[in-house]
Amino acid sequence: MTTAASTQIPGYVAGTWDIDPVHSDVSFTVRHMMVSKVRGRFGSFTGEIVTGANFADSTVSATLDATSIDTNNEQRDEHIRSADFFDVANNPEWTYRSTGVRADGEDFVVDGELTIKGVTKPVSLNLEIGGFGPDAYGGTRAGFTATTTINRSDFGVDIAIPLDGGGVVVSEKVQITLEIQAVLRQA
Repeated sequence: MTTAASTQIPGYVAGTWDIDPVHSDVSFTVRHMMVSKVRGRFGSFTGEIVTGANFADSTVSATLDATSIDTNNEQRDEHIRSADFFDVANNPEWTYRSTGVRADGEDFVVDGELTIKGVTKPVSLNLEIGGFGPDAYGGTRAGFTATTTINRSDFGVDIAIPLDGGGVVVSEKVQITLEIQAVLRQA
């Protein structure tokens, strides 16, 4: 059975998909020194997307290796991995599990629970569907872009390094962008 939401998505395919880490990106942006933004990414993550017959019945689960952070500066990355920030020695993985998918105009929102440093909070992802189609290897691929903004302190990443004259070294607000390509599992 195809629903109105599913038929509005060209080439929509219901099934179980594995995130392709080679063709996907999990990145973030945070304001630094109150004047510019620093970007980073995570190099290691896995996930599964199950697209339902009705897209609103779809689910997502993902695990991210927090030790794989890369901000293009090894000294900064080591500090971020420390107990001051991510405490990866005790919390090497972060997880996201969806709790629902809903329409938002022509796009969708994935509601779910994000766990960082053992703290679980609700996080909604603004979802743009890139499309569904065949790949060069006889399989089927799907593309998604998801964005959100979180407050790092909500997850126990609450280091506060004040600046002379006001402000902090690292802002509370963290913008997250996921560029995901997934491969349909073969039966």
